Amino acid sequence: MIPINQWIKIKAPATVANMVCGFDILGFAVNNPYDEMEMRLVNRSDNQLGSVLGNVDKPAITIINIDDYNLPTAPEKNVAGAALIALMEECTTVDFSTLGFEVKINKLIKPGSGVGSSAASSAGAVVGANYLLGNPFSKDDLVRFAMNGEKVASGVKHADNIAPCIHGGVTLVRSIFPLEVIALPSPTLFVTIVHPQIEVRTADARSILKQNVQLKDAIKQWGNIAGLVAGLMKGDYDLIGRSLEDVIIEPIRSILIPGFDDLKKACKAAGALGGGISGSGPSIFFLSKEKQTALAVEQEMKKLYEGLGLAHHTYVTTINQEGVTIEK
Repeated sequence: MIPINQWIKIKAPATVANMVCGFDILGFAVNNPYDEMEMRLVNRSDNQLGSVLGNVDKPAITIINIDDYNLPTAPEKNVAGAALIALMEECTTVDFSTLGFEVKINKLIKPGSGVGSSAASSAGAVVGANYLLGNPFSKDDLVRFAMNGEKVASGVKHADNIAPCIHGGVTLVRSIFPLEVIALPSPTLFVTIVHPQIEVRTADARSILKQNVQLKDAIKQWGNIAGLVAGLMKGDYDLIGRSLEDVIIEPIRSILIPGFDDLKKACKAAGALGGGISGSGPSIFFLSKEKQTALAVEQEMKKLYEGLGLAHHTYVTTINQEGVTIEK
């Protein structure tokens, strides 16, 4: 276990969930943007903790925001806090009647951006806590704990952002209950992301989805998911590109994102393999084989949103192979 009061620094990457056709099961981590966090174990008798869960014989968590988003600091209402509560409840190696966690969070991934902001905070918190405690938990355990943060954010325990954030690379969530995460080969591809400066709440983006799917659409979607996984396994970039098609979720969610259809056409014409909505949006991502193509895609993104008069941020990055990292 790391000594009491010794701060560690945590870097938690953004993630792209769904990978177009893989709703709630596929995702990958990226190298930019990312959240910065600091964390330490504290002795509750020596510290005035700002937020205490329960009374003196319950776990103690203090959350300190060092950004301007004014997110909740009550542990049960904060995604990082909810994830830590789940970890503490299963931890048998430490007496949390005397110890607690203090967490500073600098969110460089804007909440509601669609690139795993809540997942980064949740995953960063449990990976940091596990390290401070001497790593008693597996990565899949940490995914389970962090999913509690996603439930706070969206009302649903989903792992398509959490899994790649913790494992790194590309991941397939074969099952939630019981949890089974499969690491897939990560292609050497460039990722271009645009974040139009509007907010699409995950809960809202889920609420508009149809609850019934036509069989012909399901068959096409299954083929695309299988093709995408096969493309990743074989390193077949053309197959990856052909499989980046969603006939179930994207047609509905895209109405929430200004200029989506025009942007998709422009980015593919610029040479991108394919892409679509990142998570629940509003961010949009495209994959390219060459950096030059990824930069050309970025220019198309800027041109479209400048034409619409809509503020936006863009990133040209690569797939993050490590997931959450600790500065030791």
